[in-house]
Amino acid sequence: MIVCQCTGVTDRAIRKAVRDGASNRNDVVRACTAGKTCGGCVPAIDEIIEAEQGRIMRSGLATLELATG
Repeated sequence: MIVCQCTGVTDRAIRKAVRDGASNRNDVVRACTAGKTCGGCVPAIDEIIEAEQGRIMRSGLATLELATG
């Protein structure tokens, strides 16, 4: 789904930016330009960042539990 109408950036691109190391909105702007123009998508970007970081954390914890289990 397109999140940033101004630059045509999708939720997948934002999620990939987070997986590749973007940890905040400024990092996402640098990585894929979402949120750079009008800012209307900023709330959605923040939600995606938070959700993806949570997913990464849960995945890391599951891996750690398997390794130490």
